Amino acid sequence: MKSEPSDVSIDDLATFPNQSVAWYGVRNYQARNFMRDQMKIGDGVLFYHSNCKAPGIAGIARVASLAYPDATQFDSNNKYFDAKATQEQPRWFNVDVQLVRKIELIPLNELRKHPELQRMRTLQPGNRLSITPLDPAEWEYITTRLVSG
Repeated sequence: MKSEPSDVSIDDLATFPNQSVAWYGVRNYQARNFMRDQMKIGDGVLFYHSNCKAPGIAGIARVASLAYPDATQFDSNNKYFDAKATQEQPRWFNVDVQLVRKIELIPLNELRKHPELQRMRTLQPGNRLSITPLDPAEWEYITTRLVSG
Protein backbone atom coordinates (compact mmCIF):
# COMPACT_ATOMS: atom_id res chain seq x y z
CA MET A 1 0.00 0.00 0.00
CA LYS A 2 1.48 3.32 -1.12
CA SER A 3 1.24 6.54 0.83
CA GLU A 4 2.85 9.88 0.19
CA PRO A 5 4.88 10.70 3.32
CA SER A 6 3.63 14.29 3.10
CA ASP A 7 0.11 12.90 3.70
CA VAL A 8 0.71 9.92 6.03
CA SER A 9 4.21 8.56 6.64
CA ILE A 10 5.29 5.52 8.59
CA ASP A 11 6.42 7.90 11.35
CA ASP A 12 2.97 9.50 11.40
CA LEU A 13 1.36 6.07 11.69
CA ALA A 14 3.51 5.33 14.73
CA THR A 15 2.03 8.36 16.52
CA PHE A 16 -1.65 7.74 15.71
CA PRO A 17 -4.02 6.21 18.28
CA ASN A 18 -3.56 2.42 18.22
CA GLN A 19 -0.89 3.08 15.56
CA SER A 20 -3.74 2.74 13.08
CA VAL A 21 -5.15 4.80 10.20
CA ALA A 22 -8.11 4.52 7.84
CA TRP A 23 -6.63 4.12 4.34
CA TYR A 24 -8.76 6.92 2.91
CA GLY A 25 -8.77 8.66 -0.43
CA VAL A 26 -8.42 5.70 -2.79
CA ARG A 27 -10.11 6.87 -6.00
CA ASN A 28 -9.18 4.16 -8.47
CA TYR A 29 -11.69 1.38 -8.99
CA GLN A 30 -9.11 -1.38 -9.35
CA ALA A 31 -7.28 -0.35 -6.16
CA ARG A 32 -10.64 0.01 -4.38
CA ASN A 33 -11.65 -3.49 -5.46
CA PHE A 34 -8.40 -4.99 -4.19
CA MET A 35 -9.03 -3.35 -0.82
CA ARG A 36 -12.78 -3.97 -0.64
CA ASP A 37 -12.90 -7.50 -2.02
CA GLN A 38 -9.59 -9.13 -1.11
CA MET A 39 -8.21 -7.66 2.10
CA LYS A 40 -8.94 -9.51 5.32
CA ILE A 41 -8.17 -8.65 8.93
CA GLY A 42 -4.62 -9.73 9.72
CA ASP A 43 -3.32 -9.59 6.14
CA GLY A 44 0.22 -8.25 5.92
CA VAL A 45 0.89 -4.88 4.34
CA LEU A 46 4.09 -3.40 2.98
CA PHE A 47 3.83 0.31 3.83
CA TYR A 48 5.42 2.01 0.83
CA HIS A 49 6.43 5.67 0.66
CA SER A 50 5.71 7.05 -2.82
CA ASN A 51 6.01 10.33 -4.68
CA CYS A 52 8.94 11.44 -2.55
CA LYS A 53 12.73 11.84 -2.69
CA ALA A 54 13.35 8.25 -1.53
CA PRO A 55 10.47 5.95 -2.52
CA GLY A 56 10.45 2.48 -1.05
CA ILE A 57 9.13 0.15 1.64
CA ALA A 58 9.23 1.97 4.99
CA GLY A 59 7.38 -0.44 7.23
CA ILE A 60 5.32 -3.53 7.84
CA ALA A 61 1.67 -3.14 8.78
CA ARG A 62 -1.44 -5.28 8.90
CA VAL A 63 -5.05 -4.90 7.84
CA ALA A 64 -6.97 -4.10 11.03
CA SER A 65 -10.55 -3.95 9.70
CA LEU A 66 -12.71 -5.13 6.87
CA ALA A 67 -13.57 -2.55 4.21
CA TYR A 68 -16.12 0.13 5.11
CA PRO A 69 -17.28 3.31 3.34
CA ASP A 70 -14.66 6.06 3.13
CA ALA A 71 -16.16 9.05 4.95
CA THR A 72 -14.20 11.55 2.84
CA GLN A 73 -16.42 10.83 -0.17
CA PHE A 74 -19.38 12.45 1.64
CA ASP A 75 -17.58 15.61 2.84
CA SER A 76 -18.03 18.41 0.30
CA ASN A 77 -15.10 20.28 1.85
CA ASN A 78 -12.70 17.35 1.41
CA LYS A 79 -10.50 16.94 -1.67
CA TYR A 80 -11.75 13.33 -1.92
CA PHE A 81 -15.43 14.36 -2.07
CA ASP A 82 -17.52 12.47 -4.64
CA ALA A 83 -20.85 14.10 -5.49
CA LYS A 84 -22.15 10.81 -6.93
CA ALA A 85 -21.59 8.88 -3.69
CA THR A 86 -24.43 8.54 -1.20
CA GLN A 87 -24.71 6.93 2.22
CA GLU A 88 -27.00 4.33 0.64
CA GLN A 89 -24.70 3.77 -2.34
CA PRO A 90 -21.11 4.53 -1.34
CA ARG A 91 -18.57 4.30 -4.15
CA TRP A 92 -15.34 4.33 -2.15
CA PHE A 93 -14.10 2.19 0.72
CA ASN A 94 -11.15 1.97 3.06
CA VAL A 95 -9.68 -0.44 5.56
CA ASP A 96 -7.83 0.39 8.74
CA VAL A 97 -4.11 -0.26 8.59
CA GLN A 98 -2.13 -0.80 11.79
CA LEU A 99 1.63 -0.55 12.22
CA VAL A 100 3.52 -3.75 12.94
CA ARG A 101 6.95 -2.14 12.74
CA LYS A 102 8.98 0.49 11.02
CA ILE A 103 11.92 -0.89 9.03
CA GLU A 104 15.03 0.52 7.45
CA LEU A 105 13.84 1.88 4.10
CA ILE A 106 14.14 -0.60 1.23
CA PRO A 107 14.49 1.78 -1.72
CA LEU A 108 12.75 1.23 -5.03
CA ASN A 109 16.08 0.80 -6.82
CA GLU A 110 17.02 -1.98 -4.35
CA LEU A 111 13.73 -3.80 -4.97
CA ARG A 112 14.38 -3.69 -8.73
CA LYS A 113 17.73 -5.51 -8.28
CA HIS A 114 16.11 -8.78 -7.18
CA PRO A 115 15.00 -11.22 -9.92
CA GLU A 116 12.67 -12.83 -7.36
CA LEU A 117 10.62 -9.61 -7.45
CA GLN A 118 10.59 -9.02 -11.21
CA ARG A 119 6.84 -9.74 -11.47
CA MET A 120 5.86 -7.63 -8.44
CA ARG A 121 3.03 -5.34 -9.60
CA THR A 122 4.40 -2.27 -7.84
CA LEU A 123 7.60 -2.57 -9.89
CA GLN A 124 5.90 -2.88 -13.28
CA PRO A 125 6.40 -0.02 -15.74
CA GLY A 126 3.46 2.35 -15.71
CA ASN A 127 1.98 1.05 -12.44
CA ARG A 128 0.31 3.95 -10.63
CA LEU A 129 -1.99 2.00 -8.31
CA SER A 130 -1.73 2.86 -4.64
CA ILE A 131 -2.81 -0.65 -3.66
CA THR A 132 -1.66 -3.86 -5.32
CA PRO A 133 -1.81 -7.47 -4.19
CA LEU A 134 1.46 -9.15 -3.33
CA ASP A 135 2.24 -12.73 -4.26
CA PRO A 136 2.93 -14.79 -1.09
CA ALA A 137 6.40 -15.64 -2.44
CA GLU A 138 7.18 -11.93 -2.86
CA TRP A 139 5.98 -11.21 0.70
CA GLU A 140 8.15 -14.04 2.03
CA TYR A 141 11.20 -12.90 0.08
CA ILE A 142 10.89 -9.27 1.16
CA THR A 143 10.11 -9.96 4.81
CA THR A 144 12.74 -12.67 5.30
CA ARG A 145 15.53 -11.59 2.92
CA LEU A 146 15.33 -7.80 2.60
CA VAL A 147 13.94 -6.61 5.94
CA SER A 148 16.80 -6.17 8.37
CA GLY A 149 16.46 -6.49 12.12
